[in-house]
Amino acid sequence: MSTLSRRDFNRLLLTGTAGVALGAFGGGMQGFAAQKQVVVVGGGFGGAGTAKYLKKIDPSLSVTLIEPKSAYITCPFSNWVLGGLKSMADITRTYSTLSNRYGIRIVHEAVRSIDAQQHTVTLAGGRVLPYDRLVVSPGIEFKWNAIEGYSRAVAESKMPHAWQAGNQTELLRRQLAEMKDGGTVLICPPANPYRCPPGPYERASLIAYYLKANKPKSKIIILDPKEKFSKQALFRKGWARLYGDMIEWRGPLSGGHVQGVDAETMSVRTDHGVVKGDVINVIPPQKAGAIAIEAGLADASGWCPVNPVSFESTIHPGIHVVGDACQAGPMPKSGFAASSQGKVAAAAIVRLLRGQEPAPPSLVNTCYSLIGPHYGVSVAGVYRLSAEGIVEIPGSGGLTPIDASDDQLEQEAEFAQGWYTNIVRDTWG
Repeated sequence: MSTLSRRDFNRLLLTGTAGVALGAFGGGMQGFAAQKQVVVVGGGFGGAGTAKYLKKIDPSLSVTLIEPKSAYITCPFSNWVLGGLKSMADITRTYSTLSNRYGIRIVHEAVRSIDAQQHTVTLAGGRVLPYDRLVVSPGIEFKWNAIEGYSRAVAESKMPHAWQAGNQTELLRRQLAEMKDGGTVLICPPANPYRCPPGPYERASLIAYYLKANKPKSKIIILDPKEKFSKQALFRKGWARLYGDMIEWRGPLSGGHVQGVDAETMSVRTDHGVVKGDVINVIPPQKAGAIAIEAGLADASGWCPVNPVSFESTIHPGIHVVGDACQAGPMPKSGFAASSQGKVAAAAIVRLLRGQEPAPPSLVNTCYSLIGPHYGVSVAGVYRLSAEGIVEIPGSGGLTPIDASDDQLEQEAEFAQGWYTNIVRDTWG
């Protein structure tokens, strides 16, 4: 596979054709899997995208998408809501096109259990759905016991994580609006791996944008257990340029490791002492979504091992796991990675139902972050299979240049909007 230049890669994203770079679909597949039942659990970028591409590759398949929520609020661009650049309506997607245009059966109900031996899914209401192949894309669940004093109740009242977009996003946005000028915002990211590695730092950027315009005496402190983070040099250069000393990053050597929180005193305990905040955003450590854990799809790491050719579980054959919940080598846990994995899984499932071996895929990820409305940065990568599993192709992507011009940075911000428009269209449109 030839290497794409960054300009060509961005052009593909803006025109909505990046998916063709995967090259995993092949031709002549329509019609061979009539009456086969594929059930997809989870309606995010991975699950909804897999369901759509199953029907695009073979319209004769019976595809059922199970998602409790009638509308899906995307984590990508939720930081833009915190910065006042987007509304919640702007990041809310529905399933009507998947149902009406592609004939996907949409079931808005929770899953009670998965029986890997009987090939059935039992819904919360007791209905049992059989499957020939099952796709599980449940996203993440939080390790609530990992930080002393932090719990689901604390997250829903005092210290939102806002790492699952929706009510949590609105709570954090409201707290920022109510904070006094001169207040302190604490952002506490987790150790790797977790959903959206650059997300906490884009969040700090866009909260700083909001505070600079509305509460300029305020301060943001990032308490980080990691010695380095995604796009670090680009973020720190942008912070210094746009926000001066408003954002302070503390790594593990300067008190970034969070040991516990106290919701009553609105404080965070670190190995260097106690830090108080007026708004505290704690993003706890994560694992695969609850249904994947309950179905026995995860190993001791808390994530789901898969065959990288097909994303079929190495624990339970016949079940494929895509998105944040799976182990995918160096691919980050991101919306674009989930979308890429969903396409590969869809192509593999169609071939498996035909009695054929899946074709070795290529996989793609790209991630845009805003530091300000006209200041964007990005990272991109292309991945292939090797004897060691999924590996990144050297020189296939890369970062925004550290010496990028103002025009380049503004163009990256425009590309970010195009990226979002096209990935949501590709998934739900």
